[in-house]
Amino acid sequence: MPSKRALIVVDVQNEYFDGVLQIQHPDRDETLANVVRALDLANERGIPVVLVQHELPEGAPIFAVGSHSWTVHPEVESRATEAWKRVTKDSSSVFAGTDVAAWLSAQGVDTISLVGYMTNNCDIATAVSAEELGLEAEVLSDATGAIHLANEAGKVSAEQLHDVLMVLLHSNFAAVATTDAWITAATAGDPLPKSDLGTSATEGRSVFAG
Repeated sequence: MPSKRALIVVDVQNEYFDGVLQIQHPDRDETLANVVRALDLANERGIPVVLVQHELPEGAPIFAVGSHSWTVHPEVESRATEAWKRVTKDSSSVFAGTDVAAWLSAQGVDTISLVGYMTNNCDIATAVSAEELGLEAEVLSDATGAIHLANEAGKVSAEQLHDVLMVLLHSNFAAVATTDAWITAATAGDPLPKSDLGTSATEGRSVFAG
């Protein structure tokens, strides 16, 4: 059955390019280029687009409303059309405290395709939240990105974090694919293939046995 997709553009804001939260892996300029490719296809084929912007009060160190950090990257903003759904949020999931779920339902959408930032926060939160709403989720692995993290629990590089989360998401919560694969599937109206927990667990045991 053909998928009725919406492209969810998560927080492609200047903060992730020159701020405290600048993306470390994959290369942020390459991920931006892939976000733009996905957007161009969506605009060309009439795929609904939701542009999400993280917003905090004036004076906040990041994403303060009206600040440079808060502003949508110009490569994305220049492609915006009146048909796009625009929404601001102050939580990780794009569904928390917004009307995005209701808007998607009104469009007849059954699948959300996620691009934007960050893999380790808003992307994973949104993909997991989609399950409760009865939506299929897709994540474009080379149109998202992560940051290095270190705290009392330990430390992890952006590359490790991104790669682990892609495997985790693909095992249950979302179909993970490259932008090229997504463009092929979206052009044909086909769903992206997704693994499941049982299959991923079986393959994992095989890979790490002994």
